[in-house]
Amino acid sequence: MTELILSIRHTGWEVMVAFVLANLIAQFIKIFTVAVKKRTFRWTILFATGGMPSSHSSTVVAMATTVGLIDGFDSTTYAIAVCFATVVMFDAAGLRRNASKQAMVLNRMIKELLSPESNVSRVKLKEFLGHTPTEVLVGALLGVAVSLALHFGPDYIING
Repeated sequence: MTELILSIRHTGWEVMVAFVLANLIAQFIKIFTVAVKKRTFRWTILFATGGMPSSHSSTVVAMATTVGLIDGFDSTTYAIAVCFATVVMFDAAGLRRNASKQAMVLNRMIKELLSPESNVSRVKLKEFLGHTPTEVLVGALLGVAVSLALHFGPDYIING
């Protein structure tokens, strides 16, 4: 396994492995935290948006960090990666978070306005679309941690 990790170092594959790992780790953390809080285990959370930590943030920050480690933190590619990560994190904490709040209000309004006898379709809007700033920050920190472990871990294992 160490040979495989060493063979992808300093390539685009390292970037892809880092962002996929960061995303999967964040999603599994969500499954675990929901299982502990609600005392129920749901695999569907693996594909859900929202929650702690932000998998969007962990994914794009892992990508940006790995690009920086490979190409240098003063490179154009790193600047582009940081720009992309910033837009994604802003969207996760801003636009999608506000859409979540609106969905909550609309669902409450529909519940209050429609009587049980009403034959109007009751389509509930998805309320958990975005992230709080804390969820975004924790996701970003997770992304950095995954990138650093993937980039420097094999050297530490081999050289002690």
